[in-house]
Amino acid sequence: MATLLYRLGRGALRRRRLVVALWLVVLVAAGLAAATLRGPTASNFTMPGTESQRALDLLADQFPAASGATGTIAVKAPADGQLATPQGQAVVQELVQQASALPGVVGAVNPLQVGAVSPNGRYALVQVQFASGGDDVTDEQRTAYEQVGAAAKAQGWQVAPGGEVLGGEPEIGSTEALGVLVAAIVLIITFGSLVAAGMTMLNALIGVGAGMAGLFALSGVVQLTSTAPILALMLGLAVGIDYSLFITSRHRQNLLDGLSPEEAVGRAVGTAGSAVVFAGATVVIALAGLAVVDIPFLTVMGLAAAGTVTVAVLVAITLQPALLGFAGRRVLPRRLRSVPTDGTTTDGTAADEDDSDVTDRPAATTTTTEERNRFGFRWARLVTRFRVPVILVGLLGLGLLALPTPDMRLALPGAATAAVGSPARVANDLTVEGFGAGFTGRLAVVVAGDTPQATSAAVPQVTALLQRTENVLAVAPPQLSPDGRTALLGVVPKTGPTDEATETLVHDIRGAVSGIPDADVLLTGVTAIGIDVSEKLSDALPIYLLLVVGLSVLLLMLVFRSLLVPIKAALGFLLTVAATFGITVAVFQQGHLADLVGLDTPGPLISFLPILLIGILFGLAMDYEVFLVSRMREDFVHGETARQATISGMGHGARVVTAAALIMISVFGGFVFLEDPVIKSMGFALAIGVAIDAFVVRMTIVPAVMSLLGDRAWWLPRWLNRALPNVDIEGEGLRTHLEDRTPTRV
Repeated sequence: MATLLYRLGRGALRRRRLVVALWLVVLVAAGLAAATLRGPTASNFTMPGTESQRALDLLADQFPAASGATGTIAVKAPADGQLATPQGQAVVQELVQQASALPGVVGAVNPLQVGAVSPNGRYALVQVQFASGGDDVTDEQRTAYEQVGAAAKAQGWQVAPGGEVLGGEPEIGSTEALGVLVAAIVLIITFGSLVAAGMTMLNALIGVGAGMAGLFALSGVVQLTSTAPILALMLGLAVGIDYSLFITSRHRQNLLDGLSPEEAVGRAVGTAGSAVVFAGATVVIALAGLAVVDIPFLTVMGLAAAGTVTVAVLVAITLQPALLGFAGRRVLPRRLRSVPTDGTTTDGTAADEDDSDVTDRPAATTTTTEERNRFGFRWARLVTRFRVPVILVGLLGLGLLALPTPDMRLALPGAATAAVGSPARVANDLTVEGFGAGFTGRLAVVVAGDTPQATSAAVPQVTALLQRTENVLAVAPPQLSPDGRTALLGVVPKTGPTDEATETLVHDIRGAVSGIPDADVLLTGVTAIGIDVSEKLSDALPIYLLLVVGLSVLLLMLVFRSLLVPIKAALGFLLTVAATFGITVAVFQQGHLADLVGLDTPGPLISFLPILLIGILFGLAMDYEVFLVSRMREDFVHGETARQATISGMGHGARVVTAAALIMISVFGGFVFLEDPVIKSMGFALAIGVAIDAFVVRMTIVPAVMSLLGDRAWWLPRWLNRALPNVDIEGEGLRTHLEDRTPTRV
């Protein structure tokens, strides 16, 4: 692989104008396709095979009028008892008429006629039925719905439209730009060159632009959830900057070793580029592996993010060498640009244009006295000297951070945790204030018989069973389909939608109505769907974790030709995941330090966050493992002792990995400032996970363990060594290839 990428890097530099032109064409074409083919994103989370989804499918087939999205308008009068007055009744009637006349609305129910009024006569709930599902409600229809009740508000009434029709895409704004700005500052400090920093950032932005444009172009034929583009943007931007950073850093090292720009680029892409390709492949495989759990919306999210990461890798190994060719030695700080650039070697002799210095310079960078005094080398020597205490303290600290993990609860996002002041949150709070939390998590029971008579006979039995079930507050009268074969009953629990008691109630109801003869009885509703999704994701989590850990061991065994290094990497990954879960639960679920992240209301974590976090952190953890340990492996196979290779690998890689981690933390952290609690929790968990994995696991525990293992770290049975293909990520094959070539001297 290293030799192939070496040739690719040199070819991209030689034909740099063509490479840049091709990528600009791709970027423009993808942008035009996105502008013309972009489709809407979805906010629903369907789960084929669950009871709640079967019920929705049955309603869509047999009772279409009841299968559309529902809205609930919460109304609060200025004083108690005012809803019973003629003036109050007139206000409510006008609201119902306005709602009924909205585009896309089938009808609205007067709360005074069905008893949807609080005991104190001050609160009421207007039920609004839309013809289409929540994701098919247009922005114009949603805006008109949110503006209902302007006249009543002018008279001092509170009117808050809510329900499942509210939603839309999270907005991307200045908060994410702050993360990019911090990343740019880190690049400038790391490189000491505006040219190198700007070129690396430009390279990443072109990659993420092309990837996101391609994703939006596909959204016309593939339904994306509203969070999928955000996740793709997070990852594409973070890894795009990091991958370009690694190649540029190795290129600068090669220039300082006296190589010509072309040779420096070739070797940078051949060595660091090999690590980039492998690291990117692990991220892509982990994200694409989400398809294994067979959850459609999660599969789409994973594939969308994997696509942007793939583009980031391609940009790093093709466009980056071309841009480095334009920059020349300007990627170095001014004080280091004085090395000859006229084709002569450092001793003043001329070199061949294409093969300059291919044998005179070693493939591994010689460590100077100045480099040995850098922080990375000093830290590596400290960690390896006190390796046992370092390992024990690291394990104890991560174990303490992971303590809240067993208390983790999962749920789909609801209005109760929406941003304070948002329409959904206002409607939710008014409903809870007037009627209790149960009215925000109503359930729907579908009764379907083969004949109208069978349905009519089953409905009273189902109603009686529901009324006797613990934690049921009320059961609404049935709504019958036009042919009489399907009935829909509303069930109001006493507890809120994310309460554990409500989850128990869902299972109790399903158990109670399972034996009704001659009819199918299915429980659904937004609350039931959320519980079904969370449970299926929880069941899939151990399987996916086992798949990811097994994959990490196999891939790292292939790369590092070792048994213990992959096992150590997998265990480190598990530590990262456990500690990240613990901190995220402590902040977002238990509410500790919630004000620091702008969280209004703590609650259960979004149900797909753990499995998504495992997939993403696996890829990123393997990034840092590869970039650090591959350099240790490179120095070890080039003759250094195991301990010295560990110190040298850490010393050379610490600065770059630190910069890469800070960049990722900055990019992910920028999303914490969004109001959407789902995106906020994703950004927070990813930023914390990267910080733990990079600084605690990879840069502290890993060198300590490698030092403790010594030569045993690189042991592999001979039969297994022969069976595994050689991917040559450390560039040994490239070094042999370069040594076999004889430069022509003038």
